Amino acid sequence: MATSSITKNFIVAGAEQVERFVDAIEASVNNPAPRRKTSADFLTDKEEIREFMKKRKKADGGK
Repeated sequence: MATSSITKNFIVAGAEQVERFVDAIEASVNNPAPRRKTSADFLTDKEEIREFMKKRKKADGGK
């Protein structure tokens, strides 16, 4: 999850909004998202890195 969303400023005003905000925080603590298993390959060879970057560039539409 991106943490940059946490740094946004927002205003919670009024008792009803405060209650909903606190309920949402409590729900997220009580029901955390399940962790997913991931795998990664570490590229150290220059040619492997070049090939990977070519594939990435091609997947991004040549950007």
